[in-house]
Amino acid sequence: MYKLLIFDWDGTLIDSQARIIASMQAAAAELGHEALCPEAVRNIIGLGLPEAIRALIPEIDPDGIELMRERYAHHFLFQNDTPTELYPGVSDTLARLRDRGYRLAVATGKSRRGLDRVLEETGLGGLFEITRCADETKSKPDPCMLIEILDETGVQAGEALMIGDTEYDLEMGSRIKMPTVAVSYGAHHLDRLKPYRPETEIHHFPELEIWLDSLNDELTLRTES
Repeated sequence: MYKLLIFDWDGTLIDSQARIIASMQAAAAELGHEALCPEAVRNIIGLGLPEAIRALIPEIDPDGIELMRERYAHHFLFQNDTPTELYPGVSDTLARLRDRGYRLAVATGKSRRGLDRVLEETGLGGLFEITRCADETKSKPDPCMLIEILDETGVQAGEALMIGDTEYDLEMGSRIKMPTVAVSYGAHHLDRLKPYRPETEIHHFPELEIWLDSLNDELTLRTES
């Protein structure tokens, strides 16, 4: 039923919220901006960094955005030691899905440099056929990165799934009529995701494989009957 599974990264595959929040707060404090509350930072997880910074500090100018990007990256990579770990079951589930013929991709608000680094650290890089980052295309919720992934893979929107934890992920999919899966354990509360009419919602990552199996079982029964 679905050929291509497209995953968000932060909040969907890896638990990085605490480190993102602490690093953004530290960068703002270092540069003399008003203190950022955790909920405000959590709200922008998933956006590209310039868009996220502009949402958090509306009065900031372009030079200020670039400086915030630099200081956020410094704190995230070197200053902050808050652990970031893959959610339980992610590695094994992704490997099984790939081995069973699903094509896997990533569409993320991270920078290319940031995604490449974490793909190497987690050892997941070899599982994904294609990845798109916010600094090489348009930021979510613009669907441009999804369109680019579809164009490169030759898959139709209806044959792909966008799996994510924020309304930006689900809006991105809905704008090109791509089915979506809502992740409940990430940055945005499930109540913010339901209006986008996801095909299903998962509360633990391995539930995605179980749900896909159920769809395939239903399709087999219909075919046999």
